Amino acid sequence: MAIKQLSIFVENREGTLVTVTDAIAKAGVDIRAMSVADTNDFGIFRLIVTDIDKAKKALDEADAFVSITEVVGVALEDKPGALAKVVKILADHNINIEYMYAFITVSKKFASVVLRVADNETAEKILVQNGITLLEEKDVQSF
Repeated sequence: MAIKQLSIFVENREGTLVTVTDAIAKAGVDIRAMSVADTNDFGIFRLIVTDIDKAKKALDEADAFVSITEVVGVALEDKPGALAKVVKILADHNINIEYMYAFITVSKKFASVVLRVADNETAEKILVQNGITLLEEKDVQSF
């Protein structure tokens, strides 16, 4: 049930993100969520998009260094404490969150969180057992 994320290795210099975002735009793909983690010289631009295959092809053609990673997508009520509940469930089961980022889906009236963990399958099973709604790839495409 994991969703797919693009991870693009980018140089931390002027114009790099233009190349990446322009390639995705020209492919007709919408960006649903993003996160940038950087150092002085390089960064990782992580994206959830509406069409992972079209975006990957466009980025490959633009000579971007890109990989596809499966991540856990969680739909939360947009209210205080919802994220804390998910984090506690995972911590109580000794599942470490490597990184996460969030986005709001106004039309769906919930917040979405992308989680990177070592074992997606176990994390998803535990979250579902605790009443947490997971996102699927088709959900990302319909936002």
